[in-house]
Amino acid sequence: MKNVKLGKLWDSLHSSYWFLPTIFAFLAIAIAFTMLWLDRAGYYGPIEEWGLIYSGGSNGAREVLSAVSSSTIGVTGTVFSITIVALQLAASNFGPRLLRNFMRDTGNQIVLGTFIGTFIYSLLVLRTIRGDGDDYDSFVPQLSVTVGLLLAIASIGVLIYFIHHASTIIQVSHVIAETSADLDSAIDRLFPEKIGQGASELKQPVKELPADFDSNVYGLKAKRNGYLQAIDNEELMKFAGEQDLLLRLNYRPGQFIVKGSELMMVYPRERIERKLLKKLNDAFILGKERTEQQDVEFPIEQLVEIALRAISPGINDPFTAIRCIDSLSAGLSHLAQRNFPSSYRYDDHKNLRVIAEQVTFAGLIDTAFNQIRQYGKSDVAVTIRLLDAIATVARYTSTPQEREILLRHAEMIRRNSQQAISEELDKKILRSVT
Repeated sequence: MKNVKLGKLWDSLHSSYWFLPTIFAFLAIAIAFTMLWLDRAGYYGPIEEWGLIYSGGSNGAREVLSAVSSSTIGVTGTVFSITIVALQLAASNFGPRLLRNFMRDTGNQIVLGTFIGTFIYSLLVLRTIRGDGDDYDSFVPQLSVTVGLLLAIASIGVLIYFIHHASTIIQVSHVIAETSADLDSAIDRLFPEKIGQGASELKQPVKELPADFDSNVYGLKAKRNGYLQAIDNEELMKFAGEQDLLLRLNYRPGQFIVKGSELMMVYPRERIERKLLKKLNDAFILGKERTEQQDVEFPIEQLVEIALRAISPGINDPFTAIRCIDSLSAGLSHLAQRNFPSSYRYDDHKNLRVIAEQVTFAGLIDTAFNQIRQYGKSDVAVTIRLLDAIATVARYTSTPQEREILLRHAEMIRRNSQQAISEELDKKILRSVT
């Protein structure tokens, strides 16, 4: 995958609350110095002719900028407080793993950056105002003060947007829709080939491993604990080709790795050197939490987590669980139309270089349906919608093996519901569905 490390860096920056506000702060500094330079040069352009430029004295300019700076920093504190409350509500209602989705919200970051930028701009311009009244050496940066007023008006518009946005992003329908979009994006990124297209790797003949593979391999050990967030596949293929190596990966993105665990097996071991080991280790990106960069299971588990919380006895909200099941059926139907890449990776000369730990259709179906089936077996509406979801996904499958996997889940749901539901009419309804 191209630019894996750059993608991971951008994802980390995009998920932070400091990156975009910092850019806005530097942008405010640049605008302030530019406006002050134009004021000192006496160039106001058509703004002065239109009568839009600030025309008051130095005392008025101080009062205006002081009011703008003090009000914006106060509103910034309020916005930050509301954001923290929204994060707390998200953690308690949807699960702590959904916090990352809220942290990535660009709208909140722009709002925070706008207020901080306006505050910094006002302070920088305020410090340049000199004189009182009609002093001969007074300096009133009229263009800069005018821009400060415009920024204050823009901040009011941003505040109105934030009030609407903050009340929207914590709605369960919005959270489910955003998570579903992440799932669709991950499927398009990780499974780009549709059924019947390309799939050149699938047509490659699978060669047998060397006879001495198990006895002549070196286990590359993890240097720290963490979740495997991404693997730089291109770098691994490059190193394997240059050193004539065969690599077998023991983990896939999304799995937790304990320090000292063997990330992969390197064959043959006599070609191993310290510099190469460092390069191979750097191809594995570990972090404190999972991301959907190369982990298609992660957004599926997020939808499952929302559904499980909804059908828990303390909340008892089957309608939210049904929404999650609908989103899962849409995402899995999308996935069923894609080719799963082979775990065997070849170089340009048809030499086997990497054996990856493969994600499977059966594993993703288990992730999507197992826990909802287990915890929602006594809820008739949830059980019926699970069966409908399986029937929907089955229409998009292309192999008997995939349909057999779905049929196995439908049978488990039917057996569980027959045991957990006591009402005979409800049982009859479920039998009619299956």
